Amino acid sequence: MSQPAYLESIEACAAHYGADADAMRSYLLAGHERAVNLDNRGPIEFGADGALAGHILAAYKKYGFYVFTGVLKQDELDDIKQDLAQMKKRFPAGPGEAFAKDGSPGLGADCSVPTLIWSKPLGDPLGGTALANGRHQVKLHEPEPAADAPAAAPFILLGSLQFSETCLRVYGHPQLLKVAEAINGKDFAPFNESLFIKEPGIGAAVSWHQDGTTHWDSEKFDEGIHGFNFMAQVYGSTAVNGVWVLPGSHKQGKVDIKQLVAESGSERIANTVPIVCDAGDVVICNRQLVHGSFANTGFEPRITVNMGFHRRSSVLGVMGAGTHSVVQMFDEELIAKRSEVIGYGIDARRQRFPDEEPFQYQPFVEQGLAFRWDESAKASLRNYNALDLSI
Repeated sequence: MSQPAYLESIEACAAHYGADADAMRSYLLAGHERAVNLDNRGPIEFGADGALAGHILAAYKKYGFYVFTGVLKQDELDDIKQDLAQMKKRFPAGPGEAFAKDGSPGLGADCSVPTLIWSKPLGDPLGGTALANGRHQVKLHEPEPAADAPAAAPFILLGSLQFSETCLRVYGHPQLLKVAEAINGKDFAPFNESLFIKEPGIGAAVSWHQDGTTHWDSEKFDEGIHGFNFMAQVYGSTAVNGVWVLPGSHKQGKVDIKQLVAESGSERIANTVPIVCDAGDVVICNRQLVHGSFANTGFEPRITVNMGFHRRSSVLGVMGAGTHSVVQMFDEELIAKRSEVIGYGIDARRQRFPDEEPFQYQPFVEQGLAFRWDESAKASLRNYNALDLSI
């Protein structure tokens, strides 16, 4: 996004904050400046021994997030955009509707677990509610949308890999899976996959929160016990439409976000920074970071391909938090079943990018398992997110 266009987007955002317009403008500009000056940005790098580069690990541990630049190339981004355009045509006509606008069956309408989540334009549907175990403690400002805005807009697509082969290919990216292995061990486990949709002028806010519920009081608690998310950016991410984080907060345990807001004097929490990305960048973000995003009152869309991973020790034999799935206790059999999507992602990517060296997921290697992405595999993913390893 060019500098003039970015500044125009900031002005458009600030204008939605009335008497707080000047404060919001200053907050956005200062946050952007801090973000681009952090030393946690660059290509994925591994050492001669195959380990993730030390400077990346150090920065990730310090800040709780790292921006991997240039991970998805233009041909893959073009594939994703085409896929998204086709998926949007299949979205139900509105919340609770079974059919798309053209009368065809709505995407996900026949699923038995939640898929497409809606919000009123520029709303904050989670903030200050008991949803998601009440983790979104405060409600963010809900700007007034344009008069011609729809009554509701798609916000999050859960279980996205059953609907999008291009997202499944991103999931099977060998370098990203190698990073997951470096952070969470060779037997890392999947968590949850989704698509965040923040269209300009209607995209909803996600109130400040920390992901994770289960392990805050665990005697084994540490900064990585609730896992991480990869956030692949299809169009890029800015201070206006992107996720904001409080660097280092992943080490602090459960944070009183209401107190942070009170101490800051507004929802503009002090010392936070936006995750600034170009199209094709992928962020690794610790789930314990305090993070959130404001309603997208700017001019640029943000579509984020989200996918999370856990340490196996964080989920094996653990009672699920119930946020994403209906499963209560996670055992070896369930983890193995939920991990099948890793194999399908690896093979789907191999078929599209045959010159890449596919990732070798060690639990499959040890068991001699091989997965083939085909129509039968596609059918097997229906409602797969009912088994999300939610902690």
